[in-house]
Amino acid sequence: MQAKKQEYLDQKLDLSLEESISLWIDSEHPIDAEQLDSPYGRQLWDSYHLIGDVLRSEELAIEPSELFYARVSKAIDEEPTVFAPNATKPPVWRRWSMSLAVVGAAVLLTFLMVQPESVTEEAPVLASADDLWADYIDAHRAMTGVGPASYVSYMGN
Repeated sequence: MQAKKQEYLDQKLDLSLEESISLWIDSEHPIDAEQLDSPYGRQLWDSYHLIGDVLRSEELAIEPSELFYARVSKAIDEEPTVFAPNATKPPVWRRWSMSLAVVGAAVLLTFLMVQPESVTEEAPVLASADDLWADYIDAHRAMTGVGPASYVSYMGN
């Protein structure tokens, strides 16, 4: 795992000062003292060490002063209050009318689907053959017979 980190760090040469100091404190990269030779670099070094010390022991944590608490309270009090508008509800009659319309449509649809259709008995219509087809139909009837299925062997002229 350490080899992968070192390989990654060797490839990434343009680290920010914050990233570099964090890596130096964690002993994951060799320290470059020239970058710490600035007020900002020294402040970051001290801050990151303080963060590490506090994470390891709460006894080293600095207790904020009463002035700090007062400034935070004042800043919170001065924040603007954001009021969310109330949701507008449709009038009661509209909600009830929509509900009744849906129920009415469901009842009407049920009656239409369940109501049986009136069936009028009509005499079956028999196919009538023209004179043109009469010979063909007679020949067909003679070949097939009266039963539902028959085997026909036809030998033409």
